[in-house]
Amino acid sequence: MRIRSAPAIKTPAAALGALLALLLSGPGASGLGPGAPAPELRGEAWLNSPPLRLAGLRGKVVLLDMWTFG
Repeated sequence: MRIRSAPAIKTPAAALGALLALLLSGPGASGLGPGAPAPELRGEAWLNSPPLRLAGLRGKVVLLDMWTFG
């Protein structure tokens, strides 16, 4: 595989487009690619609700806000 240097990104819209292309281009660290079913949500502590399941969220708009202290 030949690696080429990327051209400079000059606008915020171009940066966003490049990021989306990277995210949507293929499987990531999880091994999931576009169109693959999402894995079940896991978590020990739910702050604003009882534990959720994907089946209960089907057909709804969902925003996942993930963060950590490092």
